Amino acid sequence: MGVHHIALATGDMAATHRFYTQVMGFRLVKVMAVPYEGSRDGGWARHAFYRTSASDGPLLAFWDPHEATLEGRFRTDLSTGLGLPVWMNHLAFDAPTAEFYGQMLARWLSHGMEVTEMDHDFCRSIYTMDPNGIMVEFCQTLRGFSAEEVADAERALLDPMPPLELPRPVIVHRPQVRR
Repeated sequence: MGVHHIALATGDMAATHRFYTQVMGFRLVKVMAVPYEGSRDGGWARHAFYRTSASDGPLLAFWDPHEATLEGRFRTDLSTGLGLPVWMNHLAFDAPTAEFYGQMLARWLSHGMEVTEMDHDFCRSIYTMDPNGIMVEFCQTLRGFSAEEVADAERALLDPMPPLELPRPVIVHRPQVRR
């Protein structure tokens, strides 16, 4: 079973739209405006859906609330808003090939984004931040999981203190142009 869409809130729809269309390369495919449930002042919300791939793959959606009781009262930074490190809650998108991975790295840098890169052994990832304070990632799978890794996963999940992996090197790519 696949993911149909993930929906998040934004406090700045224009910046979110620019980021997800221009920087990420996603395509806006549907916008709905609906009454804000429970509003006493005629509040409403816009729900914008973005296609994350050229095929009929999953969608990413953003709610843009227009409700007087919410003005300045909600945060969109999923992790830091909860007191967690920025990397804890994030959006990871598939980079199906090495060529695509390299194209996205170049695209992000050309849009003035700082990009962090890490090799996780079974996959490699690039990370940047969206205008909502949410970390986004493109991840390329490098190999499948061995039977031993799958068996170890079950043990590690139930272990009260599983063996810790050594930290992996991180590469920070800084853009040539200013944001």
